[in-house]
Amino acid sequence: MQSSFSELEYATKKKQNRRDRFLTEIEAITPWSALITTITPYYPINDGRGRPTTDLELILRMYIAQQCFGLSDEGIGDALYDSQAIRRFVGIDLGRQSAPDATTLLKFRHLLEARQLTAAIFSSINAHLAEQGLFMRAGTIVDATLIAAPPSIKNREGKRDGEMHQSKKGNQWHFGMKAHIGADADSGLVHTVAGTAGNASDITQAQALLHGEETDAFGDAGYQGVEKREENLETPVSWHWLRTAKLRPENRKRGKSTRKIGKNARCA
Repeated sequence: MQSSFSELEYATKKKQNRRDRFLTEIEAITPWSALITTITPYYPINDGRGRPTTDLELILRMYIAQQCFGLSDEGIGDALYDSQAIRRFVGIDLGRQSAPDATTLLKFRHLLEARQLTAAIFSSINAHLAEQGLFMRAGTIVDATLIAAPPSIKNREGKRDGEMHQSKKGNQWHFGMKAHIGADADSGLVHTVAGTAGNASDITQAQALLHGEETDAFGDAGYQGVEKREENLETPVSWHWLRTAKLRPENRKRGKSTRKIGKNARCA
């Protein structure tokens, strides 16, 4: 296919920005053929009636770019028009074809959710990274983050999402769910994700975030005492956590605190 003038100009530019470098890395570490093979059996094929089906690799690349930059369905569509780097990554020439609209991407996401293909995509990428030697697997960092959900009951059912829950962090209340994440301590790549209601304690999911081959695990003060829980007694892992010490008298007015590394050196 003949390149457009804008693509040729972009390809010959001397300096790459951070977005260029980031997308180049994503391109290199993503096992595209494996992902397409996984999704193809569930992806609808156009039978000649209605709107033509969007190319699977194109919509998959658009979906991954959306996830990488945290964009809405409309937002990634706008980004395709605004960013040559994203257009190049997705593989679309807007001079020859239109970008998939928000509804098309929404249907694709619903397909992935209904067929539980997001977990398969995550597993395929992690397996590919492991084959490339990008997971050191000696240590895992565990953490959790709150994900907000609409608290309003002004909807068709007249109630909040039953899988979400209210929780308190500091002096603020939050309604939603909690994502528990296990990441490789050396590379920072995420290898495990678990979702719970927002009121679930971080420490209850610590064991589920380990892949089983690490010798050390690291967490914040919310994981202190994790080694004493029943599910962790037989785990041959040394737990390390960061805890906040009490404010020293001279620092109380200024709100300063000292932080220490705590360690449980028990190994089975």
